[in-house]
Amino acid sequence: MQRTPTVLLALGLVALLVASCQPEAEIAPETVPGSILPSNFPAPVYGLDQNPPTKAGFELGRALFYDPRLSRDGTISCGSCHQQFAAFSHAGHTLSHGIDGRLGTRNAPALQNLRWQRNFLWDGGSVHIETMPVAPLTNAVEMDETMANVVRKLNADASYAERFAGVFGTTPIDSYQLLKALAQFTAALTSANSRYDHYVRHESGGTLNSAELRGLAVLTQKCTPCHGTDLFTDNSYRNNGLDRTFAADSGRAHITQLATDRGTFKVPSLRNVARTAPYMHDGRFQTLEEVLNHYASGVQPSPTLDPLLNAAGSRGIALGSQDKDDLLAFLQTLTDEQFLTDKRLSEKP
Repeated sequence: MQRTPTVLLALGLVALLVASCQPEAEIAPETVPGSILPSNFPAPVYGLDQNPPTKAGFELGRALFYDPRLSRDGTISCGSCHQQFAAFSHAGHTLSHGIDGRLGTRNAPALQNLRWQRNFLWDGGSVHIETMPVAPLTNAVEMDETMANVVRKLNADASYAERFAGVFGTTPIDSYQLLKALAQFTAALTSANSRYDHYVRHESGGTLNSAELRGLAVLTQKCTPCHGTDLFTDNSYRNNGLDRTFAADSGRAHITQLATDRGTFKVPSLRNVARTAPYMHDGRFQTLEEVLNHYASGVQPSPTLDPLLNAAGSRGIALGSQDKDDLLAFLQTLTDEQFLTDKRLSEKP
């Protein structure tokens, strides 16, 4: 279902007027971020019916996302390492600082379009959007808390107790409610209003210049299926030739214990990629130019190297200087300023 920006604006104004006269639960879904699915996206994995968006539920999830009390010592929130202006990645941080300044081994991935993912994290260690927060909440180098203690702290807060009761209708707060509420917010992190989106949906403001169109052609020819569909990821796990051995991080094999998964990591989306540096699971590349140079001439051989990067005995992707320039031009069209600046998604809307 696709609506033009003019129609959406009109609907939003009507919804705001109606909202002033209605109880919160009756507010039209158009007022809840992420409640309208982009017409150029495939069907979501986490459908709207699985956790129907409500204004109260979304706002509760947002409060939890930005609340540092969810960490052991009250210093780290989800939003500490997932910043909106960087597509909910950690801007400029190769590795994020968790509790007591501790460092992990991986770069904080962008949080966007999670509704379309079947599993999460660089190694797929979480298999549902509602259980995904358990990993950072309980990880010793991230938030270093227990689910039981988080729930205890929430129940001790009269404001949270009232808000949870309003959303779920039962007391006391439990971990199921906590994770459901967080998913109300994280599922709403939908990025689908870049200049590319306007172009593909034939909307106003969707003009691409000749270099950008050439870059799109290069991406389609040489970077798919890994970065396919309008999600710009196939959500698969691949070894993209960063290393010859994987002693430091075995990737998905850490979860599956399969030798065939050694050195494979989840393919990240290219959406907002110009704002999510540094790149790769360990943040080793600071610029997109470095990323393209890697694929053109830096791919390392290993037993699990993706076949698409090892075709006919030639490692990597054939990218000339013009190809790189055009790709860089196109990747800029995937920046979604509306998503990066939407006050409804910020800590203090």
